[in-house]
Amino acid sequence: MSAELDAAGIHGDQLRAAYTDARRINAHYGRTFFLATRLLPARARPFAHALYGFARAVDEVVDNPAPGTDPAAGLDAVAAQLDDVFSGESTEFPALADTVRRFDLERSLFDAFLRSMRMDLTVTEYETYADLAVYTWGSASVIGLQMLPVFGTVSGRAEAEPSAAALGEAFQLTNFLRDVGEDLDRGRVYLPRAELAAFGVDRALLESCRRRQVTDARVRRALAAAVARNRAVYRRARRGVPLLRKESRPCVATALTLYEGILDEIVAADYDVLNRRVVVPKRRRLAVAGPSLLRVQGLELLQRAKTRSAALVSKT
Repeated sequence: MSAELDAAGIHGDQLRAAYTDARRINAHYGRTFFLATRLLPARARPFAHALYGFARAVDEVVDNPAPGTDPAAGLDAVAAQLDDVFSGESTEFPALADTVRRFDLERSLFDAFLRSMRMDLTVTEYETYADLAVYTWGSASVIGLQMLPVFGTVSGRAEAEPSAAALGEAFQLTNFLRDVGEDLDRGRVYLPRAELAAFGVDRALLESCRRRQVTDARVRRALAAAVARNRAVYRRARRGVPLLRKESRPCVATALTLYEGILDEIVAADYDVLNRRVVVPKRRRLAVAGPSLLRVQGLELLQRAKTRSAALVSKT
């Protein structure tokens, strides 16, 4: 981690500690994305971790609040802390504040994220995909837009923004499919009610399947349609990979492949997501990311060797 912080030009013990903590959060909670970030240049990784770490911290306020705390009050506190983030003086989120400053990130992207997080406190289901899109824009698409300056583009950022937004949406829709059972336990159904009804599915049927640990044929058909819709969003997201800076493409392409791989695992499990959490096997993750990871590590070792050699020469 020290080498990454050095490469990114991050100095000061407190700031380095904050970035290190963000990296730990990413590694613990977002294994797929964390593996993909290993393919970024070392100088870019801390900033991706900082953005992920903030999003995860806010998500925890809503989904796993500390005993005796009020999630709404917690979100109010985060909103107030964003003022400090954008003034560059945040003690609560110093790594985020530093990342925001370096990449000139827009406040509106973070405000939209908080609005969607607030929706989770009161909204328990959505009628249509159009209704759900209001939520996914703030909960996921804006995170793709936050990451875009870190990844960099080969031309104007505006051209890559639709695909960056689709990237976040695709990942979020996959989360909804993977976590149907867990979300039910929280009282939420993200799959739109009208779409489920087209296959004869409603909340009561989902809850019954969860309780009895079975998957009804109607549920399988509804989930299959949702998987197909999700894959279309991945296709939109992939169009943006060539628009990214060349050194960032392996990271994003790998994240897309691995996260879409969750859909493959859902299909392989015969859509049994109400009673289990499907994951992409470690062997597949390594098969997808391994070659690029070895290449990046080799380049970094070569660069460090050159740096050491240059330092020795300068001393003679």
